[in-house]
Amino acid sequence: MAMTTGGRTRIFSGVQPTGHLTLGNYLGAVRRWAEEDQHRAEALFCVVDLHALTVEHDPARVRRLSRQAATLLLASGLDPELCTVFVQSHVAEHLRLSYLMECTASDGEMRRMIQYKEKAAAQRARGGSVRLSLLTYPALMAADILAYGTHEVPVGEDQAQHVELTRDLAERFNQRYGATFVVPRTTLPAVAARVMDLQEPTSKMGKSHARTAGVISLLDEPEVVRKKVLRAVTDTERDVVYDPEQRPGVANLLNVLAACTGGDPEQLAGEYDSYGALKKDVAEAVVETLRPVRERHAGLAADPSYVDGVLRRGAERARALARPRVDAAFEAVGLLPAR
Repeated sequence: MAMTTGGRTRIFSGVQPTGHLTLGNYLGAVRRWAEEDQHRAEALFCVVDLHALTVEHDPARVRRLSRQAATLLLASGLDPELCTVFVQSHVAEHLRLSYLMECTASDGEMRRMIQYKEKAAAQRARGGSVRLSLLTYPALMAADILAYGTHEVPVGEDQAQHVELTRDLAERFNQRYGATFVVPRTTLPAVAARVMDLQEPTSKMGKSHARTAGVISLLDEPEVVRKKVLRAVTDTERDVVYDPEQRPGVANLLNVLAACTGGDPEQLAGEYDSYGALKKDVAEAVVETLRPVRERHAGLAADPSYVDGVLRRGAERARALARPRVDAAFEAVGLLPAR
């Protein structure tokens, strides 16, 4: 029987410090972590900084964005008394287990990952080389999840394939070496799970985008937010209709408004007779939604020792949870225990 987690549902999820956290990150994931997940389960939320090394990066920027991401998670309402907030590289068990996952996975499985194909193609198109870590990224993600006996992984649709691979690796490992890992399940968020770029509404609003005109960062000033929303791409029609397939720009604005106000995008569409009025209300809704996050972030950023303490205690707690299971996995595959 796989190692237990004490009977309580355990959740793990994380954010990469590859760019400034966006409105999409907040509405699609982080807000739910704060409002629901940390209250209903034993939850671990991680700044997955090791994943940021799979592409060319500036070390100082990764370090700075890692701290900013951790601070924003706290500013968004994650309570270290209710959940565990930590940085991935502070817990060595992630790397230890990642190698075992590489030894469990196949080359073909890794190369079938859609994100690998897309990111590798983009890297080659820019004339760059593709790092091996980009290919093996899902093994590290599987280790992130399995080290903690995770039951649920709240992710966006773009990461669902990786969680399915994690399930496959857990089952394969258990079959080969004995029951060691809990087999996790994916939980997908509801409305605004995939907030799109305001300038390219068929593309996800990503924190790694080189062009930021369509990306709202959590720390954008109110006037910057308003300007980006008012300049959002729509279409040449005049009526406001919720049609994600044919009119993705308008649908994206309605999804954002619905997520910020708790409304329904189709019903909201019927309340507007012009794009201008819709954009104005979306802009104000976003500004008010992000206002408390920005204010709390300012206070936390002024007290870095508090954030450091949260991350230190979080890493200690995470390490204590992960080490027994990773040690058991090392023993299961036949590695000689250190004495």
